[in-house]
Amino acid sequence: QVQLVQSGGGSVQAGGSLRLSCAVTGSIFSLNAMAWFRQRPGMLRELVAGDTNGVGTTYADSVKGRFTISRDNAKNTVDLQMNNLKPEDTGVYYCNADVRRTALSNRAGIWGQGTRVTVSS
Repeated sequence: QVQLVQSGGGSVQAGGSLRLSCAVTGSIFSLNAMAWFRQRPGMLRELVAGDTNGVGTTYADSVKGRFTISRDNAKNTVDLQMNNLKPEDTGVYYCNADVRRTALSNRAGIWGQGTRVTVSS
């Protein structure tokens, strides 16, 4: 069974840094785009950063210059380095990946289990 397993996160004061990691477990045929989303209290889930596997990266305006997405295709992992964190970054962060399990299967999006990030002022 293919899963995304997240690690990292936690609590930090404003201005601090955290790093989130996400790894694909299980056998897959191909891995395409990977991204990080977050769901802040009382808000819908939103895209934070995405990596389209060699085409480029994208960031939400609110995190540009502070967050960096990076992936290791050899390990099927994606990280999110978060610097200069602000209280409004508080939320649950989810990893997302666009995978193809076998050569004959369709591409499908899968989600990690979620990681809580709390930034205090």
